[in-house]
Amino acid sequence: MLNRIIKYCFLFAFVGLIMTGCKKLDSINYDPTKSTTTEPPYLLTGAEKSVMDVLYSTLQNGYIGMHYAQFWSGNTRVADSQYSLDESNNGTLWTTLYAALHNLDLIRTLNTAKGNNPAAQNQNAIAGILKVWIMQMLTDTYVNVPYTQALNVTEYITPVYDDARTIYSQLSDTLTANINALDASQPTFDDADIIFSGDVAKWQTLGHSLMLRLAIRMADRDNAKAQSLIEANYQGAMTSNSDNAEFAYLGADPNRYPMDETNRPIIDFYVSTTLVDYMRSINDPRLNIYARPVDGLTIDTIYGMPYGMSTTDANRPTAASYPGTKIYSADMKAILMTYSEVAFTLAEAAARGYAVNGDAASYYEAGIRASMEYWGVTDGVDEYLATVPYTGGEWKNVIGTQKWLSLYPQGFQAWFERIRLNFTKPDGSDLFIAPVSGSLDQHVTLVPYRLTYPIVESNSNSTNYTAAGSAIGGDNKGTKNWWISY
Repeated sequence: MLNRIIKYCFLFAFVGLIMTGCKKLDSINYDPTKSTTTEPPYLLTGAEKSVMDVLYSTLQNGYIGMHYAQFWSGNTRVADSQYSLDESNNGTLWTTLYAALHNLDLIRTLNTAKGNNPAAQNQNAIAGILKVWIMQMLTDTYVNVPYTQALNVTEYITPVYDDARTIYSQLSDTLTANINALDASQPTFDDADIIFSGDVAKWQTLGHSLMLRLAIRMADRDNAKAQSLIEANYQGAMTSNSDNAEFAYLGADPNRYPMDETNRPIIDFYVSTTLVDYMRSINDPRLNIYARPVDGLTIDTIYGMPYGMSTTDANRPTAASYPGTKIYSADMKAILMTYSEVAFTLAEAAARGYAVNGDAASYYEAGIRASMEYWGVTDGVDEYLATVPYTGGEWKNVIGTQKWLSLYPQGFQAWFERIRLNFTKPDGSDLFIAPVSGSLDQHVTLVPYRLTYPIVESNSNSTNYTAAGSAIGGDNKGTKNWWISY
């Protein structure tokens, strides 16, 4: 039970402050040399950084997100490409996201208690938007998760797991309320907000854009709800890369991008043949950015590693390409959301017949152009568009492949879109493959649909953990989320 209390009461340490909101632990491990109070700006910065650090870490994005999106394949640790997941990676993701949620929730608590903060309304709304983003990450990753009782640790030490579909419904309502609460005439966080420096208009735009992400993910299971949400929010969503939501790392200790090669080469991952072969087949100019040449060879020698090929396989190449140097740079930005994702979402919405003031082909082209611009590609974009026209096949496959490419290196979001749309190449042939040397998970053949609950949950919240596994059809990686229709 103590593990459970610590998990939900731990607050992120930032600029020398030890933050705590769990009154029952006040007398335990108290360090009189450190502060036990904090302020909303510190909580926001800490939450933004801790979540980005874990979402773009080697252990979580590298071994989970980028593998399950099939962007990368393992080098020495090939078992991860075969779905034998190190459970500590899974547990760290869960714990970090819930700790950040607690910090963000404490912002409202502090503002309510003080009652004299003119920035409180905007601070609470920004924290609320971030909470929706994080909660969607949790439920998309694990399906049913603690939600309604998760942050009230004084009353619910062992919170129940809420139904994922119900969580989605509540998140859309909460997001709407927080968007509407933002007021550009009032003060906010300023520089403590690393993502937008307290720009209220940018947060409103992000809120509408996140609503599109929520809505399109449910489109195959609740089309009417998805259509209503998208039609009500698309005009307030991102319209260019100037609206992108990113966490900017400084490129120096202790604020470097989680996967950077400042101190040592990162040799854990190769880019997959799935990514390289497809990009080469369509002459994609982003290939030289997404991947680098094999060591010692020339610029034209980018080769992928067959996905999930064991190190003992006699056909395994002796070398392959590592991810691009920009992906491993100390000042690489951690992406929360970009305009290209919004454009592809609206392309899909138009293809589904939603009223979004534009056609699918135009939004599709806008998504590709935005991605090219993001990576600094200026030459050959028109020629590329002619190679991958919107009319080249069934819309799920056409939009799906380009949206997948544009989400690199957002491993988790690319994985979610892969399993939601179940797309192929535009011509209908398979894009993704099963691990070449076979899956090491008896429940998964081609791709995992979720992560299993952390082992600590079976010990500290066993009753609700067991009930949640039963409710979703089994706590294994082969269980599908509610928004998957096939």
